[in-house]
Amino acid sequence: MSAFLQQLPALFGVVIGALGSYFAVVRSDRARFQREQAARWEERKLSVYAEYARTLKKSVTLTYRVAAHLGNDPHPHPLSPQEAAPLMAEATTARDPSGEALILLGSPEVVERARAWVVAVMEMERFLREGTRDPQAWQGLLERQRAGREGYYAAVRDDLALPPGHSARWPLPSGGTTLQR
Repeated sequence: MSAFLQQLPALFGVVIGALGSYFAVVRSDRARFQREQAARWEERKLSVYAEYARTLKKSVTLTYRVAAHLGNDPHPHPLSPQEAAPLMAEATTARDPSGEALILLGSPEVVERARAWVVAVMEMERFLREGTRDPQAWQGLLERQRAGREGYYAAVRDDLALPPGHSARWPLPSGGTTLQR
């Protein structure tokens, strides 16, 4: 019996060590799982954010082309409103599912900035549906759309903790004007 009592502290040490090791592994696994889960959600959010921007940008590009047909924009590939109508309808329809995904996964700030951007695009579309020929007013709408896009991208970068991005304003070699689409 005395041999057993002599080894009892060692036995307690082994049990305590095993329990400590077990809890350390469980805690480590839980932390790894949470990190991996957070990374997966960040990837999904980035995908949703990029898809929304892509679908909205398709509408923007179509508005540039129709505006060029009406004499409001210098886009090199004008498109008549009649030719653009089915393409615009398709682009608008594509915005809805990506907008819903954005509302579901996006941060409140990103969703609000996306709303501001899409409202500017919708105003551009209305301007063109009315057949307005006013390049100066069109430039004002372009600036609102560009500001909306910049705000959206800034909010996305902030939400995903990304570094600041490019302004998307490129100086053209001819005369120092800038191009931003």
